[in-house]
Amino acid sequence: MSMRAFVVTSFSGETGMAEIPVPQAQAGEVLIAVAACGLNFADLLMMDGRYQETPALPFVPGMEVAGRIAAVGEGVTSFGVGDRAAAFAGSGGLAEFAVAKAAQCQKLPETMDDVTAAGFMISYGTSHLALTRRAELRAGETLAVLGAAGGVGRTAVEIGHVLGARVIAVARGRERLEVARAAGADVLIDSGAGDLRDALRAHGPVDVVYDAVGGAAGEAAMRALAPEGRHLLIGFASGDVPVLKANHMLVKNIDVIGFYWGGYSRFRPDAVTDSLATLVEWHGAGKIAPLVSEVLPLERASEGLELLRARKATGKIVITL
Repeated sequence: MSMRAFVVTSFSGETGMAEIPVPQAQAGEVLIAVAACGLNFADLLMMDGRYQETPALPFVPGMEVAGRIAAVGEGVTSFGVGDRAAAFAGSGGLAEFAVAKAAQCQKLPETMDDVTAAGFMISYGTSHLALTRRAELRAGETLAVLGAAGGVGRTAVEIGHVLGARVIAVARGRERLEVARAAGADVLIDSGAGDLRDALRAHGPVDVVYDAVGGAAGEAAMRALAPEGRHLLIGFASGDVPVLKANHMLVKNIDVIGFYWGGYSRFRPDAVTDSLATLVEWHGAGKIAPLVSEVLPLERASEGLELLRARKATGKIVITL
């Protein structure tokens, strides 16, 4: 049995639609009939051969999916055929069927549609676990979010607001800043206008920096942190890893905290499960409102990925099947 899939055939950018065999669910896994697949910046890194967990060529990208369980592997009792679920598949999502570990799946309530669910797990899961578990963000503190209108940045603004923090949103241009304002930002800073360190200090003191951008912006933001501030390293959308000076950390008693959501699914899956359960509850209560900016069919997956690469999306890009 074969299926349609978007396949990467080289790390130099060669991609295309193909008919490939349907994967089989092994022990502990489920097979999902994919209804929607959310795109992430990590998909681009994987396609370029620069991600820490890049599959061998050729491969199907797509880290998170939503749909219905089509088959269950040996030992799986938590899901049955026909159940609606979202999953962190790691890769393989841009196809009609994808496999995922049952432990990395979340049952979906009827209040959440497939398109919303496909862009929910990684972006919201990343921001919630990073801010609550790693940064221990507290009500009344000031949170600065770099890349505040992007897929994960916008969720950090929302979650910071729900947690009772004062949120400073940093993004480029009025349109993107308005997206952050709608998500709950209290202060807006245009990253393209003036010195970012001075702008953050003017609205500080900053207790936590959520850094999904890296590069010069990350370096400037760390220098604006208050004593005992926490700098969360989420990703490097700028393409550059920030150079964070150890003497600044020492003198100001600053913590630099690495965070990789995918790692938790292996060494502390209970933390991921508890976090997602909280987020699903928040969604049902109307506390968070996921923003999907683009919905495209599978045949236009390359267009969605280019929008992501050009950082033109506000919110999530979701591919439907």
